[in-house]
Amino acid sequence: MSVVTSGFQAKQIYEQVAETIREQIIGGIFLPGSRLPSERDLAAQLGVSRPAVREAIGALQNEGLVATRHGSGTYVTQAGASVRKPLQDVGMALPPMADLSPIATLEVRMILEPAIARLAAKKAKRNLLAERYLAQMADVHNIEDPAQQALWKETDRLFHRQLAAMTEDPLIIKIADVIAETMEQPLWNRLRDDGIFDYERIQLYVAEHRLIYEAIITGDADAAALYVEGHIKRVRRDIAPQ
Repeated sequence: MSVVTSGFQAKQIYEQVAETIREQIIGGIFLPGSRLPSERDLAAQLGVSRPAVREAIGALQNEGLVATRHGSGTYVTQAGASVRKPLQDVGMALPPMADLSPIATLEVRMILEPAIARLAAKKAKRNLLAERYLAQMADVHNIEDPAQQALWKETDRLFHRQLAAMTEDPLIIKIADVIAETMEQPLWNRLRDDGIFDYERIQLYVAEHRLIYEAIITGDADAAALYVEGHIKRVRRDIAPQ
């Protein structure tokens, strides 16, 4: 007996929130130039978590419907709300498949990466590629410069992938490749750019990466796992505060 599966997939929470806000913008509830309610207020109104609202706002930013100003709030753009018709009719077609939730990605990383660090520490070997990524990250001094911002994004993502390579386990490396791919998605980049945007924060991340690496190459599995866990918790606080 064959089973027929549909092409429908359940929407992630942030997608549902984004859809609600999008409909309110297009319907004229939020006018061009107007400020959206705070993330906290939207979360209370919609009965969802604040991180889900943060992800939804990030998705709407990527669509060009809203723009966020640090220290001021999120505002409806002129392009996003100047018409009362579906987005497809105004040249703003949505992507066929939504990005994975960055919060969900971090939850998976919290499960996997401390264990990866422990396994890598059992090898206790230096890794020249990981060291190169660390050095390149340390060279980033102006995160507002597009070239340095791109360098940071790539080296940060590849450093974490390289920790998996240091386990020398092909399956773990393959899993890490999937996680690394989610860290290339536009929504992940949007939240990361909004949350990690100054020199001091970049240097703090570099220091945390160095602690993880040093613990691994010296064979201190407990410290390596602890440092990874602390680092991921910081990333979570920075890109999607509670």
